[in-house]
Amino acid sequence: MRRYRRGRPVGRARAGGGQGRRVTAVRRPGPGGGTDPDGGEPGGADGRGSPWFRAANLPGQSARSEQAARTGRHGRPAPLDETARIEPVRDGVHPPRGGEAARGRPAGPLPPEAPAAVAGGPAGARTGPPPGGGRAERRRAAKGRGRRRAGRRGASAAGTPSTGRTGPAGVGGGPDGRPLTRVEARRAARARKDSVGVVASRVVGELFITFGVVMLLFVTYQLWWTNVRAGLQADAAKKGIENAWAEGRKPDAFAPGQGFAIMYLPTLDVVVPVAEGVDKERVLDRGMVGHYADGRLKTAMPSQKQGNFAVAGHRNTHGEPFRYINRLRPGDPIVVETQDAYYTYEMTGILPQTPPSNVAVIDPVPAGSGFTGPGRYVTLTTCTPEFTSTYRMIVWGKMVEERPRTKGKPDALVG
Repeated sequence: MRRYRRGRPVGRARAGGGQGRRVTAVRRPGPGGGTDPDGGEPGGADGRGSPWFRAANLPGQSARSEQAARTGRHGRPAPLDETARIEPVRDGVHPPRGGEAARGRPAGPLPPEAPAAVAGGPAGARTGPPPGGGRAERRRAAKGRGRRRAGRRGASAAGTPSTGRTGPAGVGGGPDGRPLTRVEARRAARARKDSVGVVASRVVGELFITFGVVMLLFVTYQLWWTNVRAGLQADAAKKGIENAWAEGRKPDAFAPGQGFAIMYLPTLDVVVPVAEGVDKERVLDRGMVGHYADGRLKTAMPSQKQGNFAVAGHRNTHGEPFRYINRLRPGDPIVVETQDAYYTYEMTGILPQTPPSNVAVIDPVPAGSGFTGPGRYVTLTTCTPEFTSTYRMIVWGKMVEERPRTKGKPDALVG
């Protein structure tokens, strides 16, 4: 074994012949604070005198072996020796290093690429000297690596870059990754709180949403559910009237809300029961048509030989039996069926709008109807415009046929 003198730069080992030279490089502080064993700057002028360079050019040494050579087996810095020596390698087997021999580690053969490594190393092999320095520099470098690993672990745990305002698991942190001070934490907490304006606008928005939902439910109830319920009630009233006729009951007078007739509007496909009175809850809201029979608004019955049979009904909601009476044209039939007979009227005229106070439209000779003398008339009244009760719409008709029920239905219902 050949040993070099101190201060003499280590040269390259020759390749070939199945032999090589192993370089045992040990760091030794130099005069400049580096680790060059020759006492100069780390790596010398061209980096070839540095122990880092010599360890990197060992035959078959990888980056992991180089790291082991620098730090030792357990991650601690390798002990500093006073010499750097080149040991010959014979028959592809190198002797163990000092530390390995002490630990009882057996020697092993060189890898197949050893000659190439001895000759100059494969392409991409590390040939430049790493940064040098004493123990203080190594300690600072180790602390820096620890911080970077901690930052990477925190960023991976939080799913965000390590430079954000918040650290892993919601822990506050500054832009540089440091924890927030107490003053900064209070400021951040105040910034996260909603202002009074934001809270007020949120409350107002929720109130508007609630009001909108309530209005939507009310409209649905008025336009849909009231019609469904009134239709069921009107059908029940119609069946009750027909059952009473079948039993032959003939009351002397009809009680308020009691059904006594059925009205047909064939051109509008409307069949609706007629009840006594125009009470909203007991008659009109139940989907029926009400006969004016109270006080000064009392009108004649269809069976009377003279007079005006006047009725009222809803135009919208609650069954809306008179919704489309504005579509009736002169000559369209209006049929009223009672227990004894069918009474057929022909539509003669319409008053599109009049105030509710104009009760003359239901007189025995209706004002504005065009009738000039007593007769047997029918008057239909409803609200207008649609979905309001501001005015009244009036439709008049004149009786053209009275047919006993024993003779069957009139032509207006058969055709």
